[in-house]
Amino acid sequence: MVLKTKRLILCPWEESDAESLYRYASAPEVGPAAGWPVHTSIENSRDVIRNVLSAPETYAVVDKCTGCAVGSIGLMIGKASRMGIPDTEAELGYWIGVPYWGQGLIPEAVQVVLRHAFEELNLEKVWCGYYDGNTKSKRVQEKCGFQYQYTKEKVPCSMLNEVRTEHITCLKKEDWIVRCPDSSNK
Repeated sequence: MVLKTKRLILCPWEESDAESLYRYASAPEVGPAAGWPVHTSIENSRDVIRNVLSAPETYAVVDKCTGCAVGSIGLMIGKASRMGIPDTEAELGYWIGVPYWGQGLIPEAVQVVLRHAFEELNLEKVWCGYYDGNTKSKRVQEKCGFQYQYTKEKVPCSMLNEVRTEHITCLKKEDWIVRCPDSSNK
């Protein structure tokens, strides 16, 4: 599956994306804020592509201008999520490289993934979360219509050997339809 926006192409990760993935995932500002360690080498990034980013509904965020993968976005549906949700719901995760921050690219990617989730996958809800202090991720969720649901204290962040506070948000299909006048579900 390939999804397109005005400035982005969302497509499955390929092992040939490892160098680009390493370029952006090795920045200390990116992974730790999302709960994963910085990438340490191109081979480390290649392993992540093989073992993590090859999951269904996981996409490289590719800049149309450069053709390079600059971030990632994905849906973890039902049991694939860590949230204990039914198969009619999904958890959304995303990140983008530091040079692309503040350009509205992740909200643009989130909108096309939400359209895919609600119109093509026929999901009922999409959940999302952000760790305390990750104001950029919080802002993306607010811009895209996610509503705060609850806060979880002392959440194990095992890849970093830390415990954190996580805020959980959700967007229901019916609320998304109201926000998106061009939705084919009306």
